[in-house]
Amino acid sequence: MLEERKTKVKITFFVILVGISCMLAAMATDHWTVLSPPFDKFNATCETAHFGLWKLCMKTIFMVEEDPEGQGCGPISLPGAKNCSYFKHFTKEEEAKGFEAKTQKEYNLSAAAIAVFSLAFMTLGLLCVVCSFGKGRDYLLRPAGMFFAFAGLCIIISVEVMRNSTKRMIDSEETVWEQYYYSWSFECACTSFVLLVFSGLSLLIISMPQMPRNPWETCMDAEPDSMEPLDE
Repeated sequence: MLEERKTKVKITFFVILVGISCMLAAMATDHWTVLSPPFDKFNATCETAHFGLWKLCMKTIFMVEEDPEGQGCGPISLPGAKNCSYFKHFTKEEEAKGFEAKTQKEYNLSAAAIAVFSLAFMTLGLLCVVCSFGKGRDYLLRPAGMFFAFAGLCIIISVEVMRNSTKRMIDSEETVWEQYYYSWSFECACTSFVLLVFSGLSLLIISMPQMPRNPWETCMDAEPDSMEPLDE
C-alpha cells in the first residue's frame, strides 16, 4: 500500500472507531426515548420512563416546581426511585404499565435485531481494514467500505423503527404517555450512522485506482509491441 493511501486509511480507520464506539454506547444504554404523562399539578409525584433496545426503566419523580420548558414530568435527571427491567414489559401485559406490550415487542425486537446485524457488518469491516495493511491487500478496502456502509444503513433503519415505536405509543389511546423526546443514546446512534456511512464511502473512494494525470502521455510512453519479422 502506498504511503499516501495508508495515511488516508488510518485517518478513516480512526473515524470508524469513533462511529463504532457511538453505536456500542447506544446499544448498551437505555436512553433512546424519554416519555412522560400529562402533568398539570405541581408538588406532586409523577412517573416517567426511558427505554432502549434491551431495557425499560420507570422512574418516580417528585416535582417541586414548574418546568419552565413545559415538558411536564421531569426532567429525567431529577432524583427519584428507579426500577429497570429487561424485556419484562414484553412478557406480561399487566407488567407493561402504560405501554402497549404487543407494539413494543414487535418494534423493539426488530430494532434490536437490526442493530445486531449492524454490529456483524462492523466486525467484518474491521477485519478487512486490519488485513488491508498487509502487502498487496489493498483490494480488501472495497469490501470493508461496503460493510461499513451496510452497517450505517442498518443503524438508521433501527433508529427509524424506534422512532415509529415511540410515535405509535404516543398516538395510542391505551397509553398514558403524551410527551416525549429523544435522548443521548438516540443521538449516539444517529452520529454512528453518519460516521460509518461517510467512512465506508471514503474507503471505496480510496480503493479506486488512480487515474493518470495525462492519459495521452501515458499511452505514448508505453513500450511498443515487439513484432517478429515474417518469414519469406
